[in-house]
Amino acid sequence: MELEIEVRSEQGRYVVIPRGEIDLVTQSRLKETINELVVHGHVDIVVDLEETTFLDSTGLGALIGARRKTHAFRGSFAIVCTQERLLKLFRITSLNKVFAIHDSLPAALAAPERPDGLVDLPDGQLA
Repeated sequence: MELEIEVRSEQGRYVVIPRGEIDLVTQSRLKETINELVVHGHVDIVVDLEETTFLDSTGLGALIGARRKTHAFRGSFAIVCTQERLLKLFRITSLNKVFAIHDSLPAALAAPERPDGLVDLPDGQLA
């Protein structure tokens, strides 16, 4: 399946909405989209996974890299996700303790930009 990505600005943050599957073939599109935002100084990013139909380990890797990049530039990174199959993936990898995961876009936009308790990951470590 093809991956479509919508990007829009809301309340001072950039919302990235991937539609479709994020896997080995498509994860580079997500990385490129977020890299372009960061290069242009847009470092407060919310990724809305509500229309993502599949996420594999390479997709998780793209999200981890995006979080690292935004935090390296003193930005913020949050995820919107209510799909149980995707949330389970975050839980079994313990990435639910790393990412700020919200149940709606308004909740993500209303949250502090760098929630307390989030730790920047050292290079090469997942948690």
